[in-house]
Amino acid sequence: MLRKILAFGIGLAGAGLAVLPAAGAAAPTYPNMAPAAQYMIANQADEIALARSAAPASISKDAEVLVLGPKGYVTAAKGTNGFVCLVERSWDASFDDPVFWNPNIRGADCLNPAAAKSVLPLFMERARWALGGVSKADMVAKTKSEITIGAYPMPAPGAMAYMMSKDQYLSDSAAHHWHPHLMFFIANAKAESWGANMAGSPVVVSQHDSGPFMTFFIPVGKWSDGTPYEAPMQMN
Repeated sequence: MLRKILAFGIGLAGAGLAVLPAAGAAAPTYPNMAPAAQYMIANQADEIALARSAAPASISKDAEVLVLGPKGYVTAAKGTNGFVCLVERSWDASFDDPVFWNPNIRGADCLNPAAAKSVLPLFMERARWALGGVSKADMVAKTKSEITIGAYPMPAPGAMAYMMSKDQYLSDSAAHHWHPHLMFFIANAKAESWGANMAGSPVVVSQHDSGPFMTFFIPVGKWSDGTPYEAPMQMN
């Protein structure tokens, strides 16, 4: 049974965008943000490589790549296919998730053109808030305000992302990689319309608390480098 899903970057309880599922035992709580340096990857080449590992090379080699800087994400490599790859940090999780400030989280994510235009802005905003010293309580208030006034970005039709890196780190549990998976960002959807979270279904849904859209996860059998995912699929 899937024990935990971390919703990274999409809804009110999360951040507003992309999603990172993770399975495992109870994770330690991180009540406060660590020093900003702990969220950084010292070698930019390593961060670029990790970001590209989110999707098969046929996709990620031509993608734009973002890396985290002192004030937020910046472009480290230009792309030509409309995809954007980056490494998410813990502040893209649900606001009530115990790993929210976990400086160990590294969620390699590669968004397709539709998600890059409509979902990526939420990741960018969350990173600016976190590195700008905005408290979690203020992030919640800001997100509620955006939703209320209609300024919260909604996913475009067809918005999806790849999270297939065998080097992703999504929780402090032994199963910190979770499964290689695809994510689909859907506005005004119901879990049952996808058969999500039902017995035997490969589709898992995460709905962020009070968030305006849902993220559907579909685990796949191989990592981005083509090697098989060999652990049992723990879904329902």
